[in-house]
Amino acid sequence: MKNRIVKRISVVFIAGILFIGASSFRTDFFEIAKQLEIFTTLFKELNMNYVDETNPAELMDTAIKAMLEDLDPYTNYYNEQDVEAARMNTAGEYQGIGASVRIQKNSFVIVETYKDFPADKAGLKPGDEITEIGGLSVADFTDNASDLLNGAPNSQISLTYLRQGKKLSTTLTRGLVTLKAVPFYELLPDNTGYIVLSRFNENASSETIKALKDLEAKGATKIILDLRGNPGGLLSEAINVSNIFLDKGQLITTTKSVIEKYNREYFTQKEPINTKIPLVVIINGRSASASEIVAGSIQDLDRGVIVGARSFGKGLVQRPKELAYGTQLKLTISRYYTPSGRCIQALNYRERDKDGKAIRTKMEDYNEFKTKNGRSVFDGGGVLPDITLETSEFSAVTNALLANNAIFDFATQYYYSHKLESPQAFKFTEEDYNSFKTYLNKSDFSYQTRTEKDLEEALFTAEEEGFSADILDNYKQTLAEIKIAKKADLDIKKAEITTLLTDEIIKRYFFQEGLYQHYILENPEIAEAQEILNNTTRYQGILK
Repeated sequence: MKNRIVKRISVVFIAGILFIGASSFRTDFFEIAKQLEIFTTLFKELNMNYVDETNPAELMDTAIKAMLEDLDPYTNYYNEQDVEAARMNTAGEYQGIGASVRIQKNSFVIVETYKDFPADKAGLKPGDEITEIGGLSVADFTDNASDLLNGAPNSQISLTYLRQGKKLSTTLTRGLVTLKAVPFYELLPDNTGYIVLSRFNENASSETIKALKDLEAKGATKIILDLRGNPGGLLSEAINVSNIFLDKGQLITTTKSVIEKYNREYFTQKEPINTKIPLVVIINGRSASASEIVAGSIQDLDRGVIVGARSFGKGLVQRPKELAYGTQLKLTISRYYTPSGRCIQALNYRERDKDGKAIRTKMEDYNEFKTKNGRSVFDGGGVLPDITLETSEFSAVTNALLANNAIFDFATQYYYSHKLESPQAFKFTEEDYNSFKTYLNKSDFSYQTRTEKDLEEALFTAEEEGFSADILDNYKQTLAEIKIAKKADLDIKKAEITTLLTDEIIKRYFFQEGLYQHYILENPEIAEAQEILNNTTRYQGILK
């Protein structure tokens, strides 16, 4: 009942306080003042006269968040706790248990534990479902898990959790958790330096420079920079990381907005570390924001070869705006563009389909741009690699497996039924893959493609409009054929699915470090990057 009331409030609220500040003066000031007065009066009357007792703070929090949902997923309201959590993420360290969690209805599922931090030392494992924290039931809480799991340094916390259906408990001591921007780097046998950059926090460029210099001192003559799964972070660090390989004064990205003061060009500000060393950057569909700025600038300026799959396409720029009482609005103010002029953003939140989902740019609407050397590159959202690999791409069935946590849950089951001695020795076999398909059958895994959805809607409309049985049967036959084809997708997309299964399983035994140790021996993207770097003719041919 409360949510329905708040939704109605938020409609008024949207008109009243959308873009207060510089942008508000683009509209009629009287209209803004009028809507604010309406909302204030409504909010006061609601809280004073509603049949049941209300919680004004909770109502307002819900109203604000409901309003922002109509814009884009990156424009968000942060209460005081949210602001602190964002600060910790940017700083790269926080006081907590050293684990990432997924919030479910009645539990917090451990997604990953960080080696040698409190959760790991207490014996928690990915897949464990935390049901009680400090004696309090998780089912009674709806806010961010960090509000309960994070806390004062050296404070103790008791947890009750389920593991494979068995109820267990533990007590751990919170501590300082440091998240490295560069969690792994190593010199490969062919003198290729391999650097993993996992986040753009305050230490991203300094840690990358340290890794590069160390690798060069050990004999590295070429570099692989791995940005797969990197969700982005600080714009300033994206500029600085690009600057490591690009001369001072190079344009890295441009931001454009209808608000003049947010139209800016960002150039490298420092002397580079190495502008000559051959470079390959690896990206995938989970490389976003700052990762795309680095990959886009390296590609547009022909400084290195991009390998993998098209990046996420998160090209909306946010800026925090301080509000009252320690709260904050993270507001989308502009869009990112690469040096050649390509827009990184993939989804258009101003145009939505009938289900309210943002429209993705169609391939026929892509625009052509030119790199420094005159190579053709295209927009359409994200950065399209120079060399695309099947193992890096996420198809419809793969995305459905991820969304349903099928890969995660199978890895949990695998962990408790298999033993592994080292990440280097692991190989996901044909038998393992058949076991995965059996697991999916038992779990009733299913998903709907966009084509199926459109056909089902068309079939419904055709029936409503009284089309003949033959036409309706054609629709039904096509839907049946699609369902058969979807079953084959598990085999057709085996390579990309196997890669994700391998990653998830190895992390269970050997953490992120073990995964990277496996990568340098078995990963097809790294193997392709090495082949390109070791073939000067091919490397230069791609860039020219």
